Amino acid sequence: MITSEATAAATAPASATGTKRTLLGRVVSNRMQKTVTVLVERRVMHPVYRKYIVRSTKYHAHAETPYNVGDLVEIQECRPMSRTKSWAVTHLVRSAPGV
Repeated sequence: MITSEATAAATAPASATGTKRTLLGRVVSNRMQKTVTVLVERRVMHPVYRKYIVRSTKYHAHAETPYNVGDLVEIQECRPMSRTKSWAVTHLVRSAPGV
């Protein structure tokens, strides 16, 4: 028998269960101090034409160590650090070619 507590835990948002979202993206700007702009691309299917479209979103992420433009990084959701910055770079996946 499923209790109401088990049902509430299964439908709770990610922040309530303790897991944080992680995304993979490319650094497109490193001009700010301790902040990088990360471009995250995802593929979604068009509802009518049934073809895949690339959608992208830019996130400002906190970075203690400097990253170069073109680096592939993993970012993780965190507490809001400023008006636009609620993500933090967890680690470098692959450095930019030619750097």
